[in-house]
Amino acid sequence: MNYWPLAGIAIVVIGFALRFNPLMVVVGAALATGVLAGLDLVAVIEALGKAFNDNRYISVTWIILPVIGLLERYGLQQRARTVIEGMRGATMGRLLVIYLAFRQLTAALGMKDIGGHPQAVRPLVAPMAEAAAEKTHGDLAEDEREKVKAMAAATDNVGLFFGEDIFFAIASILLIQGVFESAGYPLTPLQLSVWAIPTAICAFLIHGSRILAMDRRLGRVAR
Repeated sequence: MNYWPLAGIAIVVIGFALRFNPLMVVVGAALATGVLAGLDLVAVIEALGKAFNDNRYISVTWIILPVIGLLERYGLQQRARTVIEGMRGATMGRLLVIYLAFRQLTAALGMKDIGGHPQAVRPLVAPMAEAAAEKTHGDLAEDEREKVKAMAAATDNVGLFFGEDIFFAIASILLIQGVFESAGYPLTPLQLSVWAIPTAICAFLIHGSRILAMDRRLGRVAR
């Protein structure tokens, strides 16, 4: 078996560790993988171009960014904070656990683009989590404030990553199916999706515990 094509994984790891341009790292890894797999360089570039052309509709999502920018300019984050400040019993831990459940469930149903960092975390979830933490624990130090924002972003990542594999028509499931099939294990996408459910439950429990533990730590720091 030829293991040289796996060098693309090493290129990605090393490139990200050295903080190189992510786009250049991914393209370099793709080219290296194709060439080491025995493909002609021109054929690899053609495959990349075809994939980009077939998925060019993804650039439509960039239209969202100006809309989010305008909403933030006119006080979206401030309104989000005001809503949380007016809610009784709202805490950072409860808010992020609820968002984690929402993100996982919607991703499991194939609606993975409902949340996300630019359209949900930055303008809504992070300001609401920050306001909830301040409401419960008082003024936060700058490093604690940044940790709250980071936890909001991490919650979105965990919810999407471990929720989307439950949806059997997602690209990752089809990729896993192809790898197993090439190794002699014929599995249907539905079978893989079912076995992704225990992992998603464990991810929810583990990350939910981390969120609540951080909320408790913020309380000790405030006092």
